[in-house]
Amino acid sequence: MAVFGNVATLKQQLPQACFQTVFSYLETINDDFLRIQPNESLKEYLTDGIFVLKQAYLTKARENAFFESHKKYVDVQFMVKGQEFMDVCPIEDLTLLEPYHEENDFIKYKVTHENFSSLCIKEGHLAIFYPQDAHQPCIQKKSSELVFKAVVKIPIELL
Repeated sequence: MAVFGNVATLKQQLPQACFQTVFSYLETINDDFLRIQPNESLKEYLTDGIFVLKQAYLTKARENAFFESHKKYVDVQFMVKGQEFMDVCPIEDLTLLEPYHEENDFIKYKVTHENFSSLCIKEGHLAIFYPQDAHQPCIQKKSSELVFKAVVKIPIELL
């Protein structure tokens, strides 16, 4: 089940060591993160197979987005600067668009209905998506904006 909120709240609710590692990392993010160039994604390893993708990109219209899920990792998506909608839906409620890519740990879905939930994730907030949670991030709120986001990947065997 997807969860969302701010670091302080989720830190209390998710005591597992892997999440505490992630929260400690998120608490150290500073303005250096904003030096990432638009459409750039930088990979940094933390510990125990946990890594972060530091991203900067323009949000897009919902009709240009897609749902995705992962089998090997839990996604922790933290908004450093900006805001976006992230849609979430159980994977069994979607139609497969592209089969599982093991190398990228990525499954792509198409939406065949509007029975999904939308989260508005603003600066300092995050959403955590488990393998059963298809998620559609990067969606603009009113208009496209440049956002800076840390996507931390936690191997599911650490849970």
